[in-house]
Amino acid sequence: MQNSSFEDSPEVIYLEETDSTNSQLRRILSEKELAEGSLVVSMSQTAGRGQTGNKWESEAGKNLTFSMVIYPETVAANEQFLISQVCALSVKRTLATFTDNIWVKWPNDIYWNDRKICGMLIENDLAGKTIHCSICGIGININQKRFFSDAPNPVSLTQITGEEYNLGEMLHLFQQHFYALYLQLLQEKKEEIRKEYKDVLYRGKGFHSYSDKDGSFEARIKEIMPTGHLVLELANGETRCYAFKEVAIK
Repeated sequence: MQNSSFEDSPEVIYLEETDSTNSQLRRILSEKELAEGSLVVSMSQTAGRGQTGNKWESEAGKNLTFSMVIYPETVAANEQFLISQVCALSVKRTLATFTDNIWVKWPNDIYWNDRKICGMLIENDLAGKTIHCSICGIGININQKRFFSDAPNPVSLTQITGEEYNLGEMLHLFQQHFYALYLQLLQEKKEEIRKEYKDVLYRGKGFHSYSDKDGSFEARIKEIMPTGHLVLELANGETRCYAFKEVAIK
């Protein structure tokens, strides 16, 4: 595995502005190799990307917007959701240092109560039956005081606590949590990661309202499959399995 223990020093590439940190990191990787854990950090993104093409609003200089490259070559392609879980838990642990009620909304949004504080886009490049490279793009709302897009429920850490935060220190704290969780993954402690993820799921307990292509229904989260599929259980015991974007929490 390439640089799996981060023995080569990761680079941190700071930019004032870029279109998307994921796109910029890909351009750099096409020109040269980067040590595992290397980061592209931008003060502003002109075309920040979320899941399935969603845009990410972030006021310049106020939030953490970055992408990290890792080489998880021992992780099977059909278990790539573990990378998403490691990233989500790293952000959850970071924010939980400063406030309560931080949750992971399946598959990898981070919520404070019922409001979104972080989004991410994980892009995995496969090599046969394993993962060659993962680019983990993360946007965390830290110091932004007002949001202007039509996103329904954004919130920032400063809105929650009334405090402002040093972005460099926040990034360092994220890295510490990420390295600890990624080491667990490399040590094959997959079930520990999956259990922690399930324990901190948004609306992870009890019955809640969902909707799919056939309409609305009440269900509870039964399990998250290793592939990342969400398994919901209805009150009558019927189970339904969904891939991302096939079901919505109402």
